[in-house]
Amino acid sequence: MTEPNKHFVLHVGEEQHKHNKKPKKRTILSIIKDAGRQIFVTLLILIVTFVAMNWSALYQRAKFKVAEMSGNQEESVLLEVVNQETTPKPKQKLVDTNQATLSQVQTIPELDLEIFPPDTRLVIPRIHQNLPVLRVSSEHLIQKDWNALEKDMQEALKYGVVHYPGTSLPDQSGNTVITGHSSYFPWDAGRFKDVFALLEEVILGDRVALYYDQHKYIYEISNIDIVLPSNIDILKQTSDKQLTLITCYPIGTNLKRLVVTADYIEEQI
Repeated sequence: MTEPNKHFVLHVGEEQHKHNKKPKKRTILSIIKDAGRQIFVTLLILIVTFVAMNWSALYQRAKFKVAEMSGNQEESVLLEVVNQETTPKPKQKLVDTNQATLSQVQTIPELDLEIFPPDTRLVIPRIHQNLPVLRVSSEHLIQKDWNALEKDMQEALKYGVVHYPGTSLPDQSGNTVITGHSSYFPWDAGRFKDVFALLEEVILGDRVALYYDQHKYIYEISNIDIVLPSNIDILKQTSDKQLTLITCYPIGTNLKRLVVTADYIEEQI
């Protein structure tokens, strides 16, 4: 009988020894370190994804804050819209026959007439926004088909901000509610995904203008609040004319609602 190969026996013995070894017990510290690494990587991925998804809105906010801190915040040209005094209508006057008739006819009167846009528009000078206001049908609201109503509003939000159906129009008493995006999916086809990204930058006393049916309605901001989405009181009618602006808050989330309320000041024709 041949003698077993010593090298083979030694190799087998080593393998058996390895298998018989008990795995080292992990310490609590090593478990915490591994968990910390996983949490860090996960958070980093989430942050990068969040910034990429809301880049436009976040850039607007950063730019606004930098300009504000450096004192280089430009005054909006839209301030003229809300600060302009009501222009009286020129009165017709008969030519005085005792004066040089030709001279009076050839005199061009000084006119300061503002041309109102033909569509409904919202002007917020503080955040440099001049926005078209879209209306959607109240049919699904009456039917209480909330999914269809939400679909209608999301479609309209691609083209501007939206007058909430069932709330008052500017020429009526009550609460006129307008909603818009603070941020939305970057692949969405609309051009108005972040028009209210700076809405929280408005301050009490700011004036905004709402053009409707060739009339201009001026409002002054009187309240800024953050509420839960379940709070429907913000849509309720009021005895006096008021404008309510609503957007999602914070940027990139649907957790709460930023609500800006403005009191009616005057109507200009």
